[in-house]
Amino acid sequence: MKKWVKKLLVGLGVLLVIVLLANFGINIWLKTQLPDYIKNNTDYNVSYKSLEVDLLSGNILAAEISVNNKNPKNINVIGLQGTIDTLKISRFGIYDALFNKQISSSDLLLSKPNLNVILAKPVDDKTGKKRNPVKFENIRINDGNISIFKHTKQKFLSVQDLDLYVENLQLTEESVENRLPVVFDTYDIKGKNFFVRPDDVYALKIDAINTANGQMTVNNFQLVPVLDFEQFKKYYPKKNKLFQFAIKKMEFKDLILKKDKLSLANASFYEPNLLMYTTDVIPVKAKKPSDFELSLENIKMSNATVQVMKPNGNKLLYAKNLNIDVNQLRFDKETREELIPVGYKNFQVSGKDVLFSNHQDFTFGSVVLNPKKGEIKNISILPNGIASGKASMNLTTDYIRFTINKWDFTDKKMNLDINEILLNRVKGKIIAGTNKPVSRKKPDFSRIQFPIIIRKVALQNSDITYSKNNQPLSFQDLNATVNDIRLVTKKDNSGIEAKINKYAISTKNFGYKTKFYTMTAGTLKLDQNTINVSSFAMKPLVSRAQFIKMIPVESDLYDITASQITANGTWDLFSDQKLIRASNVTIRNADAVIFRSKIPEDDPKEKPLYSRMLRSIKIPMVVNALNLKDSKLVYEEDTPESAGPGKLIFSNFNMNVKNLNSGKIKGNPTRVDIKINCSFMNLAPLSVNWNFDVADQGDRFAISGRTTNLPATGINPFIRPYLHVTATGTIQEMLFNFRGNPKGLNGKFNLKHKDLKVAILDKDNREKKGFLTAVANLLVKTDSGKLPEDVVVEDVERDPTKSFFNLFWKGIEQGLKKTLIGINIDKAKKTADKAASTVKAVKQDVKEIKTSARQIGQATKKKPDAEKPKEEDSEKKGFLKGVFKKKEKSETE
Repeated sequence: MKKWVKKLLVGLGVLLVIVLLANFGINIWLKTQLPDYIKNNTDYNVSYKSLEVDLLSGNILAAEISVNNKNPKNINVIGLQGTIDTLKISRFGIYDALFNKQISSSDLLLSKPNLNVILAKPVDDKTGKKRNPVKFENIRINDGNISIFKHTKQKFLSVQDLDLYVENLQLTEESVENRLPVVFDTYDIKGKNFFVRPDDVYALKIDAINTANGQMTVNNFQLVPVLDFEQFKKYYPKKNKLFQFAIKKMEFKDLILKKDKLSLANASFYEPNLLMYTTDVIPVKAKKPSDFELSLENIKMSNATVQVMKPNGNKLLYAKNLNIDVNQLRFDKETREELIPVGYKNFQVSGKDVLFSNHQDFTFGSVVLNPKKGEIKNISILPNGIASGKASMNLTTDYIRFTINKWDFTDKKMNLDINEILLNRVKGKIIAGTNKPVSRKKPDFSRIQFPIIIRKVALQNSDITYSKNNQPLSFQDLNATVNDIRLVTKKDNSGIEAKINKYAISTKNFGYKTKFYTMTAGTLKLDQNTINVSSFAMKPLVSRAQFIKMIPVESDLYDITASQITANGTWDLFSDQKLIRASNVTIRNADAVIFRSKIPEDDPKEKPLYSRMLRSIKIPMVVNALNLKDSKLVYEEDTPESAGPGKLIFSNFNMNVKNLNSGKIKGNPTRVDIKINCSFMNLAPLSVNWNFDVADQGDRFAISGRTTNLPATGINPFIRPYLHVTATGTIQEMLFNFRGNPKGLNGKFNLKHKDLKVAILDKDNREKKGFLTAVANLLVKTDSGKLPEDVVVEDVERDPTKSFFNLFWKGIEQGLKKTLIGINIDKAKKTADKAASTVKAVKQDVKEIKTSARQIGQATKKKPDAEKPKEEDSEKKGFLKGVFKKKEKSETE
C-alpha cells in the first residue's frame, strides 16, 4: 500500500471518529443543556423527556415535549403553548433557528400535539417587512388538537382529532391577507370540529373532514356571520352584503391551495343553503382588482336553497331544490374581464319554486337551463305595489322554452345566437307605467358583439291585455311568430332596436277601449306582407248627449263597422326606420255614422288640410290604391237652433284613392287622386273627383262632382233643421268644380231643376208659415229649363279652425244661393218682413185714430144742442172717416 493512501485512510478515520465524538457530545449537550440554551437564547421555554439529534442529517427526534412562550405579550414572535407526544424533524435548519429565528424543515412529524399557536404580527414594527416565521416543506400530524390565534388573541383556526399530511404548508397571517388561511400543495386530512375565523364578520365551522384515496369529505360546513344584520349595518356601513352559508355534505378531490388560487376537482355539494342580506349601500369599487383565482374541474350542487333578502326584509330572490352541474368552472384574470366574469365548459341548472321580486313578484314552478337550451314552467308575474307608476304585469304562462345556437365570449365581448324562443298560453294583463322617464346616461354596449340574433320567437294560444292610460288593448287566442330578429344598437347609441325580417300575428276577438270608443274585430291576421281584419267595429261607449257634456270643444262622434279590411304590400313597423309601402288596401261593407254637435264651443286649433296632415306623418308611407267598397256614410250635425240633427247620407259608397302617401319616399309620385261614386241621400247618384299634392307646401287642391235626378225632398233632412225650409221637386243636375288652398276656394257651380217649391217653417219645424211660403214660391223659379250658365263661386273664405268639408260646404252653399234657393228665400223673407212691418205700422195708426175719434165724440156729446158744431168740425169728421176707411182697407189687404 502506498504511503499517501495509508495517510488518507488514517485521516478519514480520524475525521470520522471526531464527527462521531462531536455528534455524541452534541447529543449529550442537547439532552442536558439545550433546554437552558433555548430558554436563555430564544423566546420559548421547552422541556422534553428525550431528544436525539443527528448533526450530519439535521434530523431531530424528541418525546413528551412541553413548550411555552417566555413572554406571552410579545406579538412579534409566534406564540406556542402546549404539549407534543412525539416530535420528529428531518433536515432541521439549525442555523436558521439559532441565528434567523426561523423554523424550517423538510419534514415535520407531530404525534398527539395539543397546541395553542398565536401567530406573530404580520408586519415587523422596526423593519416594516412581513414575517414568515414558520416554513415546512412537509408536515404530518397524528391525533392532534390545535388552536391557532391571531396576534390579537382572536381565534383564527382550531381543530380536534386531527390527522394531517401536507406538502409545502404555509400558515401565517400573510396567507389570510391573500384570502386563504392556509396554503399547501398536496394534502391528506382527517379531523373534527374545525373552526376558522378569517375576519371580524364571519366564522367557518365544519363538523368533520375525512380524506381517503385523495377524496375529501366535509360534513356540515357552515359559514356564519358573527354579527346580526343590524350590527353589520352599524359597524360596516360601506359594505352591502352579509352572507350565511351552510352545506350538509361536500365531497371533492385534488384540492390545491396556493397564495391566490383555489382549485379542486369532482366537487359535490349536498343540500347547500345560501342566505344573503343586502343593504342600500352602493359598494365601493376596488382600486385594484383581486388576483384571486378559482378553478373547479367539475362541480355538482344537489337540492340547494338560495335566499337573497332586500334591505326591508322582504325576499329579493328565493329558490329551492336547485341542482347545478358545472364543468370546468373558472374565475381568473382572463374571465374577470368578461361580461360574465366566470368561464365554463358546460353547465346544467334545475330548480323549483323560484321567486324573484323587484316591483313585481316573478315565480317559476320549475327551471331547467344549460348552454344550449332552457325551459321555465308555470310562470306567474304579479305586481306587489312597491313601485307605483312603473310598468307592471299580471300574467301567467304554462312555459317558456328556448334553444341557443351560440353563446360565448371572444375578445371580451359576448356573442349570442338564439335559435328559438317559445311562449305558450300567456294569460293576463300588462299595464304601462305612468312615471315620466328619468334621464339616464347612455348604456354601455362595448362588451356585446352585435348583432344579437334571434332566429324565431313564437307566442301560442295566449290571451293578453295591454293597458295604457286606462285604455286596454286585448288579444284573445293570440298566436304570433317572429323570424330573423337582429338586435342592433341605435345610431345614436341610446339603446337597442330590433330589425325583423318575417313575422305573422293572428288573434280573435281583438278589442281596444278608449275614453269614448270600443274597437273590436272578429279576427285579425297580420304579417310583413298582408293584413286581414274581419268584423271590425268602432262603437261609442257613451250616448250623444253624454258625449256633448264630456267634450270641452266640438268634436266628431263615430260609429263605424266594416265586414272586412285587407292590405297587401311590405312594411316595417318594429325598427326605428319604420316604413309602410302598400300596393292595395281594401275596406268592404263599411257603415260609418259621424255625428257632430255645434253646441260645445268651437275648437280654436287650426285644422290642416289633408295634404299637410299626410306630410306631417313621420313614417315613410305610400298606399298605391286604397279602395272603399259597398259602404255607407252618414253625417249628422246638430246646432242649438236646429230641431234635431241635420243628416247627409251617402250609400253604395265606393271610393278609390291612388298614391296615398306621406311624401317621404324619394322618387315616388306625391299627387293623391280620389274618386268617389255613391248614392246621395239614397236617391241620386253622386260622383266626386278630388286631388292634391302632398309635396305642395301651398296645399292646393281641386274637387269636382256631379249629381243627377235628386228629388228635392232628399235634401230636406239636412236643410230643414238649419234653414227651417223644406223643398219639393227635382234637382235634375248639379255640377261643381272648385279649386282652393288653406285660405279659401273659388270655382263654378251649376244647377238644373224642375217643379221646385219650398215651404218655410216655424222655428220648431212643425207648422208652415203660409204667408212666407207664398212669397218664397212667387220668387223661386219653378223650372230652370235647360242647364243654365255656370255661376261663379268666389272668395269663399276658409275658417282655419274648421275642417276641409266645412270649406267645401261653404262653396256649395254659395252656389245654391246664387242659383236658386238661398237668395230667393232671403228675398221672400225680406219682402214678407217688410209687409209685416207695414201692417204693424198701419195697425198702430188705426189705433191712434180710433183713440182720437173717441175723444172727439165724447167732447161733442157734452155740448148743448144750441151749440152745434161748426162747419169746419164737420169737415174734420169727414176727413177722419176717409182716413179710417183707407186704413181698414190696408189692414184687410
